[in-house]
Amino acid sequence: MDEREALTVEERAALHAALGDAARLAIVDELSLSDRAPIELRRLLGLESNLLAHHLVVLEGVGLIERSRSSGDGRRRYVHLRRDALERLMPGRIVGATPALFVCSANSARSQLAAALWRRCTGQPATSAGTHPAPCVHPGAVAAAERAGLDLGGVTPQAIADVTDTPALVVTVCDQAHEELAPGTTWLHWSVPDPVPVGTRAAFDATVTELTDRIRSVTALR
Repeated sequence: MDEREALTVEERAALHAALGDAARLAIVDELSLSDRAPIELRRLLGLESNLLAHHLVVLEGVGLIERSRSSGDGRRRYVHLRRDALERLMPGRIVGATPALFVCSANSARSQLAAALWRRCTGQPATSAGTHPAPCVHPGAVAAAERAGLDLGGVTPQAIADVTDTPALVVTVCDQAHEELAPGTTWLHWSVPDPVPVGTRAAFDATVTELTDRIRSVTALR
């Protein structure tokens, strides 16, 4: 797994600490829409000049803002939000677009959907397996995949013991499988609720949504 390049955990913690003050967070919110002169920030946020100056120094110190001189009136300065710095608040560990294996107990829903979503989101090969594979992919998973523009037709669940070429990235998406296999920390684990016992369209669609969000998060894809 790759680490985000620029910031250490301590540096990211400093960013979070800077945003832990309500006034500074309000400044960032305002700057996310518009560059502002300090006098404009004072009026908009109701801050005294010395308090605003303090907050700007803190935000500038962690790299969240920068100031520039006006090209119109050289006596005026504008405060800009550094949007790249906000992106660094995201979790610092990501995985690259790489082949993956997803594991659940029956290999009939979560792991099948995860593999199909991984292939679409990353463009990389992905397969799935189960500790106790079901005879077929659950119809609810097939229908949810179709609604999401994926195809699980003709796919047959397989046992993890039958996987002969295990990629470097393996993710259990089922608590039961994770606890049964006890892979330690070499694999990732996503504790995704099983939609099969619920059986509703909403449950399967919620699984697709959660898996999509997790894949985008760990790969930093948007």
